[in-house]
Amino acid sequence: MGELITYPSNGAAGEGWLDTPFETSTAGLVVIQEWWGLNGNVKEIASRFSNRGFLALAPDLYHGELTAEPDEAQKLMMALDIGRAAKDLTGAVDELQRRGCTKVGVIGFCMGGGLALWLASLRSDVAAVAPFYGLIPWEAAQPDYGNVKAAVQGHYGENDDSAGPAAVAELESTLRAAGVSDVEMFVYPGAQHAFFNDTRPEVFDAEASALAWDRVLDFFTDKLGATNPRS
Repeated sequence: MGELITYPSNGAAGEGWLDTPFETSTAGLVVIQEWWGLNGNVKEIASRFSNRGFLALAPDLYHGELTAEPDEAQKLMMALDIGRAAKDLTGAVDELQRRGCTKVGVIGFCMGGGLALWLASLRSDVAAVAPFYGLIPWEAAQPDYGNVKAAVQGHYGENDDSAGPAAVAELESTLRAAGVSDVEMFVYPGAQHAFFNDTRPEVFDAEASALAWDRVLDFFTDKLGATNPRS
């Protein structure tokens, strides 16, 4: 069951969508939005994870602003207050822990994929991170990969102009050089950027999306120890 909540955000107040599993869970998951904002797609992904036994919290990094227009989405992304975003994201980890989660993971998409890695670098207690076609366009949000203690499982499209195979190989090399040994990167043949987003038929790839879902669900179940996964 999902609901909008307000949670402490390092001296401020964060807002987000909390989806609670049927039974009490000690496995928490921060779900980070694409550049569109906290829309129905993000909430549906949180619900899918809660249905499998994770307490899922999707922070609203735009604080109520939403768009379906790419130009406006880019403006919102580039105008993001990185300092406030850091508070909202780390506060989301704290909130899941406050609600009884002993292990917390992070998943993010596009803009959120980059921020997922950044959050893992800000919080060494993040146990697992899954960036989907991640982008980090802000100089102030470049991760210090030496601080990442989480296992990493990345998901990328072969035909992604902004995060394609070469960028994925470079990211994996950078992570391993920084001492992150538990790294697994998947590149999906023929898939485009945002291939997991089923609200965008022009890029959605059903086969790649289903395979990515199975992989990331197994990954988080293993690393976070979801106790009551269910269909």
